Amino acid sequence: MNFLYWTTIVFCRHKVAMLALLLTASLSLSSPTMAATVKNVTANNGVVTITFDDVVHKASVFTLAGPNRIALDIEGVENLGVLNRNTVPDDVVIRSVRMGQYDPTTARVVFDLDKPGIVTNGEFSADGRSFRLNVRSALIDEFESSLGKGRKIFNPPAKFRSAPPKRDYASRARIKKSAKNKNNPRIYGPNNNNLPLVVIDAGHGGHDPGAISPHGGQREKDITLAIAKKIRDKLAATGRIRVALTRENDKFLVLQDRFGIARKIGADLFISIHADSAGSHQANGGTVYTLSEVASDREAQKLASRENKADIINGINLGGADDNVSSILIDLTQRETMNVSADFAKILLREAKPNMRLRSNSHRFASFVVLKAPDTPSILFETGYLTNERDVKFLSTAAGQSKIADSITKAAQAHFARRLANR
Repeated sequence: MNFLYWTTIVFCRHKVAMLALLLTASLSLSSPTMAATVKNVTANNGVVTITFDDVVHKASVFTLAGPNRIALDIEGVENLGVLNRNTVPDDVVIRSVRMGQYDPTTARVVFDLDKPGIVTNGEFSADGRSFRLNVRSALIDEFESSLGKGRKIFNPPAKFRSAPPKRDYASRARIKKSAKNKNNPRIYGPNNNNLPLVVIDAGHGGHDPGAISPHGGQREKDITLAIAKKIRDKLAATGRIRVALTRENDKFLVLQDRFGIARKIGADLFISIHADSAGSHQANGGTVYTLSEVASDREAQKLASRENKADIINGINLGGADDNVSSILIDLTQRETMNVSADFAKILLREAKPNMRLRSNSHRFASFVVLKAPDTPSILFETGYLTNERDVKFLSTAAGQSKIADSITKAAQAHFARRLANR
């Protein structure tokens, strides 16, 4: 198998895991190389011990905030065992322990923290049948610093280490084409389901024109569609990325349907394209937004509120939770998805800087509905201001649209390459 094949298998893993959980017994999955079971988990005085009934492949640990917790992923585990709910003294860092099957071959153990804490050490036993993790309390600055350091990887002794779990179930776990999926959008690019899939969402449409420029009457819905098509063409031309559009013509889509399309077809990245307006004609430049339950500033909060009204006007209730996904998966997957989204935002801004004007604080956080898919990394790209004459000229010309598309294409390629390198 060539390098590209393995690359695409990794890209699909996260999405396939969620689909596999939702589709349950109806999917046909290959058996993993190992089927270890977690026998027991104990936590006492900042020392966590996990035991298994067979060897596993590896463990990785990372820290999450809001609420503060530490997550431990153990690869090579197909079955969950009994969780020993030990009473943890009040003076220790760990308050409680939770456990769930993150994907078919990975168990995730979550340690909820009473106070900020960090992992100081972790190691497998000599026979690879148990893993010990040490956690201690930390200062706020120390804890926040640990959030940006990514995963710590721990490997069992080489002779007591299972083979990597097989990932060849990835392409089989996708929803098969049927009459129910006849309305799925067309996917452009190579005819290879293992390649990463990007969904581009052209904001507004139909009876909703979005912002209208005072410098010529250009409508946001038309500009976003033109930019989306440019991005589609450039991504597909790479031969390494598949791409779909939420709309290819002037039609209206409710907000939930936009990211719903991305989830339904198993997208690895969702990019919503917009063009902003402002009370001042001086406001200019692009901004990338990623999800935050609390907007990063008043301006972002107002913008999120204005965009989210689109579904309220159309009588759409966005408050329903998916009963088929457990709370632990929603919580952890949402947090991890937000981190991946923020990473892509940084890459996009780096690639866009030579091509277009950006705001001084160009990565912001807001609670846009279209960013709330729990398992699809998503950004909203406000490409400029239709109330600014210079921005309008840039956004409404083929040359300007091509520069935006170039930026996103380079960012997407770098993003997926980085995701592979971090595995």
